[in-house]
Amino acid sequence: MAAPDLTKSTAPAVDADTEAEDLAGLEAGLDALENYDKERKPFSRVLLEKALPPVVAILLVLAAWQTAYWMEIKPRYALPSPGDVWDAFMVQWRKGTVLDILWTSLSRGILGFLIAVAIGTPLGLIVARVSWIRAAIGPILSGLASLPSVAWVPPAVIWFGLNNSAIYAVVLLGAVPSIANGLVAGIDQIPPLYLRAGRVLGARGPAGVWHVMLPAALPGYLAGLKQGWAFSWRSLMAAELIAAGPELGMGLGRLMAQGRDLGDMPMMLTAVFMILIVGIGIDILVFTPIERQVLRRRGLAGAR
Repeated sequence: MAAPDLTKSTAPAVDADTEAEDLAGLEAGLDALENYDKERKPFSRVLLEKALPPVVAILLVLAAWQTAYWMEIKPRYALPSPGDVWDAFMVQWRKGTVLDILWTSLSRGILGFLIAVAIGTPLGLIVARVSWIRAAIGPILSGLASLPSVAWVPPAVIWFGLNNSAIYAVVLLGAVPSIANGLVAGIDQIPPLYLRAGRVLGARGPAGVWHVMLPAALPGYLAGLKQGWAFSWRSLMAAELIAAGPELGMGLGRLMAQGRDLGDMPMMLTAVFMILIVGIGIDILVFTPIERQVLRRRGLAGAR
C-alpha cells in the first residue's frame, strides 16, 4: 500500500476574499498591539510631547510680534503690542461682557452645526447611493463647498431680514455641503465586501446604513464633520461681521466690526484671538478625542 503524499494539501481551497479579509483583520490587530505599548507613556513624557511644542510656538510668535512692535515695522496704531491687546481684552473682561460675547457666538455656531449635521448626513447618504441624484447635485455640492460664505450674507439678509434666521441660513449654506461631501467620500472608500457581508447577514435598508455603512465610512464622515464645523464657524463670523441689528446682539464678529468702526486695532485683534481660541478649543476637546478613538479601534493611531 502506497504511503499518502504529505506534500499535497488536502484542505479545501480558501476563498480569496475571505483570505484577504482575514489578512486585513490580522494586520489591524497587529497594529493595535503595536500601538498598545505606545499608549502607556508616563504623564511627564506625554506633557512634554503634547504641551511643550505649542507653548514654545506661541512664545516664539509673541517674541516676533513684540520685536516687530519695537522695530515699528508698522505704525503703533496699526500694529499694537501683545500687551496692548491684553489690556483691550481685560477692558472687556472688567465690563463683564466677554462670556456673553463668547456664548452668543458659540451657541449660534453649535446650533447651526447640529442642524447642518441633521441635513447634511441624509443628503450625503442619498447622494452616495443614488447615482442619478449624485450626477444631478454632486457638482453643485462641490461648488457650494468652495463658495466663500461671505457671499451668502447679503442675500440671506434680504431673504430673512436682520435676525438669527439670516445668520443660520449662512451657516447652513457653508456647512451642509462639506458634511455631505465628507460622508460621500467615506462611503466611496468602503470595501464592497463589507456591504455584501452586511446584506448576507440581513443588514438591509436603514439597518444596513446604521450598522454597516456609517461605521465603515466613519473616518471620512468624521473628516467631513470637522470641515463642516470649520465652515460653520467661519460662516458665522462672516455673518456677524457684516450683519448688525438689535436682534442679533453682540457676538465675536460684531466685536471685530465695532473695533473696525472705532479704529481700535487692539479690540479687533482681541476678537480675532478669541475666535481662534474657540476654534482650536473645539478641535482639541471634541474632534481630536473622537478621531483618536476611531483610529485606535482600527489600529491606525500609532503616529498620534
